[in-house]
Amino acid sequence: MRPARTWPAHDEDAIAAAIRVERERGGSLRAIGAAHSSNEQIGSAHGLLRMRDYCGLIAVDRERGQATVRAGTPLAELGPALFEHDLALPNYGDIALQTLGGAIATGTHGSGETLPNLSQLMIAAELIDGRGERRRVGGDGDDALPLAAAQVALGSLGVLTAITIRCPPSFEVERREFALPTEAALECFDELAACNRSLDFYWYPRRDEIKLRVINPPGGGTRVVPGARLLEARGGDGHELIPVHSGLPYRFEESEFALPRERGLDTFRAVRRRILQRWRATVGWRVLYRTVAADSAWLSPAHARASATISLHQNASLPWREFFEDLEPVFAEHCGRPHWAKKHGYRASRLAPLYPHWRDFLRMRERCDPDGVFLNPYLRDLFGVPA
Repeated sequence: MRPARTWPAHDEDAIAAAIRVERERGGSLRAIGAAHSSNEQIGSAHGLLRMRDYCGLIAVDRERGQATVRAGTPLAELGPALFEHDLALPNYGDIALQTLGGAIATGTHGSGETLPNLSQLMIAAELIDGRGERRRVGGDGDDALPLAAAQVALGSLGVLTAITIRCPPSFEVERREFALPTEAALECFDELAACNRSLDFYWYPRRDEIKLRVINPPGGGTRVVPGARLLEARGGDGHELIPVHSGLPYRFEESEFALPRERGLDTFRAVRRRILQRWRATVGWRVLYRTVAADSAWLSPAHARASATISLHQNASLPWREFFEDLEPVFAEHCGRPHWAKKHGYRASRLAPLYPHWRDFLRMRERCDPDGVFLNPYLRDLFGVPA
């Protein structure tokens, strides 16, 4: 179903008005940012709220290391804007296309043993709920929503508008990339992860080789990996070198699971075996492996556990569904939690046991949006909320 209406989001009044109209009509409304999510979070809604209209800095407190930002601001624009104030985002995902609100809502993450997902940047926010009423996120007071509930909420509590984030001083990094045989990379990964700010790897199934990517302050961390060849060494500002800024010329589908950190490499080995046995001829895309620090957000895939994540990719025109479905039992065997913005087959009955605060979140969702304005068919199925 194509959305019947697209709503502008120039300011909070416009956002609240769109919510009230859809509620009165008995319709559903989803906020759309960069539309990078590959699942159906924004599909089949009666209306779409165009959050890219609502972007830019609202206020900056350099002394406290904080900034208040409109939720529709793309990360690719936010990094340079903070840099003008000698501040920065501490980390990014693999790319920077996402809006700040979308990245927080879905738990977008980069890689690093001490670096949590981007939802943990948010220390306070304003949110407009399913009645079109303004609510505070974080802080004291009976009306304030718990930060842990709103940090990864899939847009189901309301529309985040003004988001206050913590920002470290701007910083420079060096990025070094190495190529080496798969087994050699796996054997040294944990040791390297412990002594580098950020470490991840791409595994290339066709040639069964790994590319390690190491990011550190200038002069720090690993400079040489035994048995590896250096592919690239670059230095620059963090917002320029941590995410990949070049786009892809074709569409792809993606699935990702977060595993307990201690089971990450064993899970990857099982994924590798399955791909080499069954999918090597038809899947040429690389597999991405990252680590993420634990956090306390109720629906974060890294809730209460340090995590490793494994991302699968496939051309949208090729049999991605069969590929992802074949690998999903491997992730399930190792207690995997799916990435909220990517393809997966999990629904309420399988998700509830994975999240200690699942019922708490559902109660909060009912409190904020009793009429289900922010629920399309996909999210009703995901949360187990009947139509």
